[in-house]
Amino acid sequence: MKVVRTKAELRELLAPVRAEGRSIGLVPTMGYLHDGHRSLLEAASERCDVTVMSLFVNPTQFRPGEDLEAYPRDEVRDVALAEQAGTDFVFAPSTEEVYPAGYTTSVIVEGLSEVLCGDPGRRGLEHFRGVTTVVAKLLNIVAPDVAFFGQKDAQQAIVIRRMVRDLDFGVRIDVLPTVREPDGLALSSRNVYLSEEERDRAPAINRALQRIRELALAEGPGGDVGAALAQAREILAEARIEPEYLEARDAETLEPIETFNGRPVLVAVAAPLGRARLIDNVLIDAQGG
Repeated sequence: MKVVRTKAELRELLAPVRAEGRSIGLVPTMGYLHDGHRSLLEAASERCDVTVMSLFVNPTQFRPGEDLEAYPRDEVRDVALAEQAGTDFVFAPSTEEVYPAGYTTSVIVEGLSEVLCGDPGRRGLEHFRGVTTVVAKLLNIVAPDVAFFGQKDAQQAIVIRRMVRDLDFGVRIDVLPTVREPDGLALSSRNVYLSEEERDRAPAINRALQRIRELALAEGPGGDVGAALAQAREILAEARIEPEYLEARDAETLEPIETFNGRPVLVAVAAPLGRARLIDNVLIDAQGG
């Protein structure tokens, strides 16, 4: 495995791979890897001939006052874990390499980027502007056949899929299931911020989502979304968790819904817990499963 710092070197290394007709998989990360990242890297290694992992804490997706400087970092550990998962190249550029002097261009996916985490009262459009811009740059630099993302960041995956479709990127987006702790807490690099007491309360987030899934399955199409969300909020309240949002939306358009209407539904939640801001979701298909 090789660690690469510049766009030019990575393109040079990947040129013969592409010329030989071998497939390339990309796993974008901000590092501090956990088993969720490992699942993406292993899937990329299984499905593609060559795997590239990007390792870059992207400053443009952080709001002022967020944890950019405090975000956990451990490149040595991350490189070792990536190698164990079968990664061929780790692309770990500097901020100046990604955003050179005079850089002014950005990518915005309108509509999808302005709800849930992108709501102006929350992280805002600027967050997803940063996400889509850096992912567009990585897709152009690596030119992968497949890029891998996790379902935990469901809105991010939906936004990126729309960007790829609208801008005609020649890449397939594979979204893999959320990897969880035994008690249901979604793995996240920011889980290290949780105190022991906060960690004990955090699994209520997944329990609340699973309660909504159970009600959707029991009631089927036409089931009352509002009633299901109310029960989920009770579960969160019992754990002294006040969600930033808990919403049910169409899983493709992210339009709000009032009933489980036969289309796939994304139920998403964001909740501050101590220093951490935890996100999670459940995707309910047309049959309520």
